[in-house]
Amino acid sequence: MEIKFSRHAKRRARLYKIPEPTVLRVLGKKELTDGHHEITENVEGFNYPLKIVVTVQDDIITVVTNYPLKKGRKG
Repeated sequence: MEIKFSRHAKRRARLYKIPEPTVLRVLGKKELTDGHHEITENVEGFNYPLKIVVTVQDDIITVVTNYPLKKGRKG
């Protein structure tokens, strides 16, 4: 599967200092089907869980956004 980052996702990652390999590692562990997915996962090095929103279509995963959940909620 090919993984692409939207311009918004790249900007959020830069703002919150989320390295691209970290997002790729989280996505690599998931079995994603076509559609919209919201992934929340605790990642080492971050005080809050990371939320990664992706869409999957025709074997292309597009990262829509990624950011730390400031309130520490897991959903």
